[in-house]
Amino acid sequence: MTAVDRGSIFRVWLPLVLGLYVLYFVFVHAPGPRDSVRWVGVVLCLIGFAGVIVARYTLGRSFSIAAKATALVTTGIYSRIRNPIYVSGVILLFGAIVILRRPVLGLVLVIIIPMQIIRARREARVLEAKFGDAYREYRKRTWF
Repeated sequence: MTAVDRGSIFRVWLPLVLGLYVLYFVFVHAPGPRDSVRWVGVVLCLIGFAGVIVARYTLGRSFSIAAKATALVTTGIYSRIRNPIYVSGVILLFGAIVILRRPVLGLVLVIIIPMQIIRARREARVLEAKFGDAYREYRKRTWF
């Protein structure tokens, strides 16, 4: 497998380029001043976005929308956080809310966070059923 195969282009690189373009577009065209508040939002978005991209890259072909247990990934960002895509996604969305200066959009987080917790628990059951003690040990040494 080469460093940049077709799968990684669609899994990592295309989302990276599109995401950065969207962030730039939002930063430039969102209403309100380009002050320190907007920059805090951009930094949060970049941290969240980087977390999502790194997690997707680390998962490789193990990534799926539905809970499947193809491999127990415990390296990279997954050595500290069991669900870095969910955590990073929340940081990204919070940053977007800060950029847009629309606190009412926080309601999106009120909906998404419980959904992500439910989804993470469902995935944990699937992984525990497949990997047993190895997954239980992994859970003990990682967060969320």
